[in-house]
Parts: sequence; C-alpha cells; structure tokens
Amino acid sequence: MTDIKFPPPAAGHFNEGQLREAIEMLFFAYRDFTAEPDAILAGHGFGRAHHRVIYFVGRHPGMTVSDLLGILKITKQSLARVLRELVDQGFVAQVQGERDKRQRRLSLTAKGLALEKSLTERQLARIARAFDAAGVQSVEGFRKVMLGITDDPSLGRKSV
Repeated sequence: MTDIKFPPPAAGHFNEGQLREAIEMLFFAYRDFTAEPDAILAGHGFGRAHHRVIYFVGRHPGMTVSDLLGILKITKQSLARVLRELVDQGFVAQVQGERDKRQRRLSLTAKGLALEKSLTERQLARIARAFDAAGVQSVEGFRKVMLGITDDPSLGRKSV
C-alpha cells in the first residue's frame, strides 16, 4: 500500500484524501483485527457471526436473546442459525427466564468461555500494542472517533 501523506487539516476541515485514507485504515485494521480469531473460528466451522455472539454473551452473561438481537442488529432468523450451532456444540447455554418463561437467557459454557478467551486475548493484545504505540492520550481520541462513526447513541456510556 502506498503511504499517502496529507497536510494536517485546518480545524474541522478534512479533505477527501484524508477521509479516504481513514476509510482504508478502518478496512485494513478490521482485516488484521479479525484475522487471528477468524483462523481459530474456522477450526470449529464458525465465522464472524459466531464470534460476535460468543463475545457479547461472554461480556453480558444472562442476557436475553432479545438483548443480543438489539446489540447485533441482525434478524431473528440469522441469530437463530448461529445460536443453534453454538448451543448444539456446547459453547452457549440457554435457560428459560425466571419471571418470563418466554425469555431465553444466554451464557457461555466452560467450553464457550475458553473459546471466548482465546479469541479475545489476541484482540486485547493488538489493541494494547496500538495504544502503547500511540500513547495513553490516544485512548480517549480513539473512543471519540469510533463513537462518532457509530449510529448507536447508547454506546457513549462507558462500560468498564
């Protein structure tokens, strides 16, 4: 890839080249961010949809299927196939809601926790290296940029 250098923008003014470079950087970062997990997932016959389910169920044990649909912004049909595979292969457990028996609460099994750890530890290391290289002051700027790109205002709250 050619290293494209643009002069720093005047406050609030970005030229098309700078914006296109940002788009390319997002594509390349995502490619590399997902490469190692993709290889691990492929060994189980899984893809990125499985990864997202494993990650968010691991991050929010006991969440409902409805909550997961809201986070992932996918159809029930898409989630049903992925979730069925993860449940059938013993990575995710479903239990009926205590108050509302129609609810299905999700959590990772020991097998699911091990897979989630394997996938996430590589991504955590990659992000930590990037933050270390950019400096601690970059963390908040990165967060603001990523929040500015998303359409979900609820992501603005910190969840540490």
